[in-house]
Amino acid sequence: MDQLQKDSSVREKEATRRAIEILRRFSIAVKIVRIYEPKNHLFLEQIRYLISLIQNILNIENEASFVLRKNALFFNGLKVRFSFSNYNLFRFISNEFQGKELGGLDFKPGVTEEEVKQLAILYSKKREGKISFEDFMDEVKESGIKLISLEKAFPVDMKKTSERDATKVFFLGITHLKEMYEIFESDKKIRMNITRRLMQSMFNHLVENESFVYGLTNIKNYDEYTLNHSVNVCILSISLGKRLGLDKNEIIDLGISAFFHDFGKTEIPTEILRKPGKLNEEERDIIEKHPQLGAEKLIQLKSYSSLPLRAINVAMEHHVKEDLGGYPQYKKKKQVNLYSKIVKICDFFDALTTERPYRKRAFSRDEALRMMMEKSEKEFDPILLKAFINMIGAYPVGTLVLLQTGELGIVFEINMEPAFINRPKVKLITDKYGKKLDGSVVDLTEIDPETNQYKRSIVKSLDPHKYDIQVSDYFLVQAQ
Repeated sequence: MDQLQKDSSVREKEATRRAIEILRRFSIAVKIVRIYEPKNHLFLEQIRYLISLIQNILNIENEASFVLRKNALFFNGLKVRFSFSNYNLFRFISNEFQGKELGGLDFKPGVTEEEVKQLAILYSKKREGKISFEDFMDEVKESGIKLISLEKAFPVDMKKTSERDATKVFFLGITHLKEMYEIFESDKKIRMNITRRLMQSMFNHLVENESFVYGLTNIKNYDEYTLNHSVNVCILSISLGKRLGLDKNEIIDLGISAFFHDFGKTEIPTEILRKPGKLNEEERDIIEKHPQLGAEKLIQLKSYSSLPLRAINVAMEHHVKEDLGGYPQYKKKKQVNLYSKIVKICDFFDALTTERPYRKRAFSRDEALRMMMEKSEKEFDPILLKAFINMIGAYPVGTLVLLQTGELGIVFEINMEPAFINRPKVKLITDKYGKKLDGSVVDLTEIDPETNQYKRSIVKSLDPHKYDIQVSDYFLVQAQ
């Protein structure tokens, strides 16, 4: 597992290093040619460096592709991590892309120095406002560029469609799991191919709009707790698996395993699951049998479906602690499955942040993370927990926050750059006087040009229940 994370980290760091060097050379070339003629030796020197970098990458990976999605830049499918020192470079490239309605830039094998030079010259042109993608493409064709392809950025309405589709998939997951429970009880044939396609859709939406899909996990249905909880755990597990560098097939299997992790709770009496007070010893014994019951049910399922074998491990082990405490107790086993460790973290987090009959209130997401950090090593794999916390962010999506302006907002998108971890994107829901409003989504990295200070900063997180705020409603409305 350590090696898995190390390999993933090495790939990301190498992709970031290469991408930043290409972007740095390209930005320098664009700035030089805005001042001097294209024949200037400084400009030509940067182009030679640039084509050499691109060709070396093409020789190794056969692709050199940049994709801009919202506030994230990807190079050859891996996210480019910008630090504080080179964040201005990301801003430069982001502005250049947006000014031409670009969503992607792909250098093809065989691309020439002349084509790269012409592209830099086109970028250097001073224009009045934005240029349409179509007009820019006409200029690209006229300049003789053939082996650099451009992709149009997703328009806003496509983003909304994506959010609506993600919401549909979320609720389809709940419906599908309920049907699976019912089908299993009726001894009808289980069609695991539908489940696998559902996991594929969840994965695709997480790649496209990770923060919004995180936001959907704020949806909590008290009457359908086990179903709703299982889908939330599935989303978080898929995302964590992606962060850890698992391949696509492994991530789909992980998603299925998380989807069915609480299958055994269908055997537990409802009056025990919903008991408002503390469980007695007998009731606790019954509850603690659900991992074994779930594994037994999935073993039966495995006999006539394409269920991943590790789903049985996850059902059995998702309450086993890192120090092998918890339940069920193992006498000989020395460690649990990687998928079980991932699902355990996601299961614990979603359970803490959900109202339950035996607890006065749900914990806020940042409270839950702090509690989990306190239990690290004994309860969770510390490396996986660290990856999970980095994924969720200092202010997780769905956190209600007070800004120094007096406004209240809900975190809608975390900032993945380490230097800006405390500066997410926030949807304003009240003005500075406390009056509720349907405000815009603001970027907390935005600087006031007059004061050269951040326009808004977070003072503290708040408990939404105290303010009678249902966080999930804001994400559902966003998808309308």
